[in-house]
Amino acid sequence: MPNPFVHVELASTNVPKARKFYAKLFDWKLEDMAIPGGTYTMIGVGKGVGGGMMKQCMPKARSDWMPYVLVADIDVATKKARKLGARVVQDVTEVEGMGWLSMIVDPTGALLGLWEPKKRRK
Repeated sequence: MPNPFVHVELASTNVPKARKFYAKLFDWKLEDMAIPGGTYTMIGVGKGVGGGMMKQCMPKARSDWMPYVLVADIDVATKKARKLGARVVQDVTEVEGMGWLSMIVDPTGALLGLWEPKKRRK
């Protein structure tokens, strides 16, 4: 599959409550790391796609899960999505030391993240 789902992220209005819930519900390895403006909790699931948890950054937004899809070139993929009718809600942004992401809303209203890992960029 050329564009697999590679990360699933929870933007939560209450990270401690969500962390406690998922730690009891699943056998996930939860590991906190410092990021600018707070903490990011990495979710290790063993086999399969892992993810993370962070504080919801959008005012008045509810807690939500968002999948990220692997792309070979984040700039090209983001521009292509826009040309095909997507609304870009977060343009290409570097995640220091890890890669680049963008967030789009498809023509039906669904939110999706695009991800290019650092090792892929030339």
